Amino acid sequence: MSDTNPTNQQPSQLFIVSDSTGATAENMTRAALAQFEDYLVHITTYSHITDRRKLQALVRLAHKEDALIVFTLVNPDAREALYEAGHKHNVDCVDLIGGLIGGLAKHLGGLQPRGIPGAKTSLSDEYFRRIDAVEFTVKHDDGAEARYLDQSDIVLVGVSRTSKTPLSTYLAQKGWKVANIPLVLGIDLPNQLFTIDQDKIFALTIEPEPLHAIRLARIRNLGLQPNSNYGSLEHIHMELEYANELFRANPTWPVIDVTRRAVEESADLVLKIFMERKRARGRETTIRG
Repeated sequence: MSDTNPTNQQPSQLFIVSDSTGATAENMTRAALAQFEDYLVHITTYSHITDRRKLQALVRLAHKEDALIVFTLVNPDAREALYEAGHKHNVDCVDLIGGLIGGLAKHLGGLQPRGIPGAKTSLSDEYFRRIDAVEFTVKHDDGAEARYLDQSDIVLVGVSRTSKTPLSTYLAQKGWKVANIPLVLGIDLPNQLFTIDQDKIFALTIEPEPLHAIRLARIRNLGLQPNSNYGSLEHIHMELEYANELFRANPTWPVIDVTRRAVEESADLVLKIFMERKRARGRETTIRG
């Protein structure tokens, strides 16, 4: 496998292979990628792959494209077939679930796993709630459809590259309808942001230097002009000061610093504050009653 070269405009190839939807593997992989900076990776997901010949074909393709394979295959025969093909064609394969299944089987007194891809007891109301949340969040990304902000559970506000979209997506997968609003110098914010329930709004911030590095990496990856305001440290300071002034003017908005914080950590903090406020409001309602 060749190393990822930050200066190379060709993205590293990464194959997600699953005998179910592949959502688990993709989410875990993106969470792991969040620990790196200045990379360009193209992810391709191959779902519902159970046939040995298809697995072997994917390994051959991975060899041709110099791709890393990350997989979740619950059937031990399928895992073995993938490992064999990977060894034969010198393709690295990372198993995200096999070790966990084996550890659980041992811990549970030698119980044998069912080996059923995506095994669930039933399609619950919770499942469909999460689907609705993801659809809502996709439609309300980056300030889109602001007139429906009142229908959101959570609203994220911040300058560009403060993890608004990844954080929105992560929260949506947990069943929360999330909208996010970008803060851009010279562009007015939607009126709805100030008329909805202010307890659902969360402000995102980041330190200037890490933000500068993130934006410069994005400029290189997209082939943009390096001298644009987007990548200017001076302009970044101006953007963050504008954001901080807005946050100070709206003290009910909790400010989450995403600097060196994984998406999962930011999400945990948002939900902790959100649920504390929800419980407090419930107590107030009970007292008033």
